[in-house]
Amino acid sequence: MKLRVALAQINPTVGDLEGNAALISEYTDQAKKAAADVIVFPEMVLTGYPVEDLAMRASFRSASKKALAQLVTSLNPSIVSVVGYLDESTTGAPQNNVAIIYGSKIAATYTKRHLPNYGVFDEFRNFVPGDSTLVIRVKGVDIGIAICEDIWHSLADLAARKPGLVLVPNGSPYERNKDDVRLALVQKRAKEIGAPLAYVNMTGGQDDLVFDGDTIVVDARGVVISRAAQFQDQLLVVDIDSATQTSTPDVVISESGVEASDSLPPAVAARMSDNEEIWNALVMGLRDYVAKNKFRSVVVGLSGGIDSALVAAIAVDALGAKCVNGVAMPSKYSSDHSVEDATAFAANTGIHFRNVEIEPMVQSFMQSITLKAVAAENIQARVRGTTLMGISNQEGHLVLATGNKSELAVGYSTLYGDAVGGFAPIKDIYKTDVWALATWRNAQATARGEVAPIPQRSIEKEPSAELRPDQKDSDSLPEYELLDQLLTRYVDGDQGSAALIAAGFDSALVMRVIAMVDKAEYKRRQYPPGTKVSVRAFGKDRRLPMTSRWSEA
Repeated sequence: MKLRVALAQINPTVGDLEGNAALISEYTDQAKKAAADVIVFPEMVLTGYPVEDLAMRASFRSASKKALAQLVTSLNPSIVSVVGYLDESTTGAPQNNVAIIYGSKIAATYTKRHLPNYGVFDEFRNFVPGDSTLVIRVKGVDIGIAICEDIWHSLADLAARKPGLVLVPNGSPYERNKDDVRLALVQKRAKEIGAPLAYVNMTGGQDDLVFDGDTIVVDARGVVISRAAQFQDQLLVVDIDSATQTSTPDVVISESGVEASDSLPPAVAARMSDNEEIWNALVMGLRDYVAKNKFRSVVVGLSGGIDSALVAAIAVDALGAKCVNGVAMPSKYSSDHSVEDATAFAANTGIHFRNVEIEPMVQSFMQSITLKAVAAENIQARVRGTTLMGISNQEGHLVLATGNKSELAVGYSTLYGDAVGGFAPIKDIYKTDVWALATWRNAQATARGEVAPIPQRSIEKEPSAELRPDQKDSDSLPEYELLDQLLTRYVDGDQGSAALIAAGFDSALVMRVIAMVDKAEYKRRQYPPGTKVSVRAFGKDRRLPMTSRWSEA
């Protein structure tokens, strides 16, 4: 039997039950127009995902169930809709569920059985697991249901029921190279079960997570039938050849049916390069954080350096130039090219731009309090932070922090200075990634016949905070190419000092860098949220105590 399945790769908003329900209805209607037999939505699409401790509120669970009841009566009754939502057990414990909706009724429900409790996930805290499989029969095809983490574990019990097709709603956040891992997993499970598998993932940003779509359909041999675009909302409609009446279903919706008269060609979207993926993740993460939190615009301190230029370029792509405000804040230590390069970025992109001299404000501080060395240098950073926050309060812009992962790792930032802001777009990419992305973005513009947004001098010049004469980052830090190699192993890979030294890093350098990373934990706790793109981001992924006597150094 050729079953036509629609996979709704869409962008819900946590807590927006009414808006998410409208989105579900819209895509169900599209699926019906495409003659689909079944439409599958992402994990917890009705509530948005992840809901975190909202799951523990009885009022929110009640609202989810009420919204589902209303949705059931409004969806087209002649298509089977698989909709994720928040439910609760008979004892009132939260559950991550999907409802099988048909004929204006809930034909069946399924509860997620495997709850992830690693990385950004804390589902043991928020949900109780289900304990049974679900198979439904649609047009004679026996369809097994699993939710996201379920397929990262053995599906032997579902395989034993011999479904002719498996549908998997997902809320799988983006991280580097995860698309390859997902594909291999989907192929493995399809082969184990001996049936086609359709994996649908959501899109969009939620706090520091971003969901990249990458919906996948494979046949029983693991061969890709169809694959959706990355970082785009899309209704992927695919014809899937499935054996009929292979199982004893829990629910029979229809014993037989007529196949669609036309035949859909396979659609496999091209894969993005590594830099293109990361860029799209950063753009989507910022766009949705701004839009879903109802900000209208952003403000960025433009130093003329590479970090602030990259953040501003991301903001332009995410929001449009007219929603981006750049502020140059030179001090007496700022080089002429700093303001020139900030001005050039504004001219290249068309953002709003102003120049605010901070020296009079710095001098006012220094006349009131005696500060020397680093304390005096940091006054400049804190005046800049206060200036940006003042503009934010006055004009309603969201302040974007411009620190990268290398700086955050070693504490190379000033609390209440360059660390101020409501969102930090590049906090999860290392300095070497910053250079790579800036070069890539400029090359994309050149290839399209556009003006490259980031001045070449911003990319090429030696990094400097410009808080004292002739200051360079390398005065305080190892060269970034070396530092990032070490940080990737220590921060992302959790390798200790012995492993780092065995890998060939100088022992004195290892001890120095580890000491800087460990000492800066309290700073990172106070840093704004930002889009996660690595396997181990600061924040939800990497959670260490601020007060600890343990050190690898």
